[in-house]
Amino acid sequence: MSVLVGYERDGAVARLTLDSPHNRNALSSALVEQLHDALTRAAADQGVRVVVLGHTGGTFCAGADLSEAAGRDPSELAVARAHEMTRLLRRILELRLPVIAAIDGHVRAGGLGLVGACDIAVAGNASTFALTEARIGVAPSIISLTLLPKMSARAAGRYFVTGEKFGAAEAADIGLITVAADDVGATVAELAAAIAQGSPQGLAASKALTTAAVIDDFELRAEKLTRESAQLFVSDEAREGMLAFLEKRPPRWVG
Repeated sequence: MSVLVGYERDGAVARLTLDSPHNRNALSSALVEQLHDALTRAAADQGVRVVVLGHTGGTFCAGADLSEAAGRDPSELAVARAHEMTRLLRRILELRLPVIAAIDGHVRAGGLGLVGACDIAVAGNASTFALTEARIGVAPSIISLTLLPKMSARAAGRYFVTGEKFGAAEAADIGLITVAADDVGATVAELAAAIAQGSPQGLAASKALTTAAVIDDFELRAEKLTRESAQLFVSDEAREGMLAFLEKRPPRWVG
């Protein structure tokens, strides 16, 4: 199996690297499972104090891998994908180690859910973000669990429905990321060094204070949103939207 998520220990830092540039680090089933494995490895290493989630190529994460829909039962795939995403976001939230997203490229759709799940997010000034789900007939259902607690209500009301691109400065202003930086590597290194001074117990307990309300919301709403996401995915509009995306043409909506 190809290595889609790199792992490197650098002192107290576990560096996880999304390494599937051929599909813009899309969330394929294989990449998601390898990311789980890498998080497990970091959590088991007693010397690790912080996880840095980075990427190769010009895109941090493009969201779901729509090409995997070919040749599979749509209903089965939709349910599996929805559960995969819910499980991944919750895994990052519940990890005892703080997680820093190191973004030096573009983020789209479900990739923003990863950003929202991370405790700290640093993005280069040339990075762009967009929630494009509505343009293919679906919605940012599950990732709303990590995005709505971070983004301002006005910003969510805009970008959830427009699909507009916005930059790192705007992402910082609305709370999606922690800081827009000229030098992502240097900024991440400073933050990681500060975190590394904490004790394992202190870091875990402090992180838990910041994620408790989001995890509680998972308990209340995740299953409902997972079902809704799966239903949207198999709708006629979504099929047309995804086909249009793959064929690089405007969708022909009939609804």
